[in-house]
Amino acid sequence: MKAIVEIQIIPIGTGVSVRKEVMRAHELLEESGLEISLHANGSNMEGELAEVLAALQRTIETLHDEGITRLSTHVKIGTRTDKVPSMAGKLFK
Repeated sequence: MKAIVEIQIIPIGTGVSVRKEVMRAHELLEESGLEISLHANGSNMEGELAEVLAALQRTIETLHDEGITRLSTHVKIGTRTDKVPSMAGKLFK
């Protein structure tokens, strides 16, 4: 099942600026090979739901393994059965 997913991963307790950690999270999500778009408050991804969830799990586990003790992760998932959803299809032209 194809999905459009918005992901926001917030490191907690790493200091005032979390830019480095957020960019690392985005880098890890990009390694999945799925379509991903960074925006001001997170990332949008599109792909097979199972692949997106696996990429998210890998990202969270890697960030913890790299020393981030606490993460607050927010995920919004959109799926459809009447047509194949795409990020490009959601944009106004």
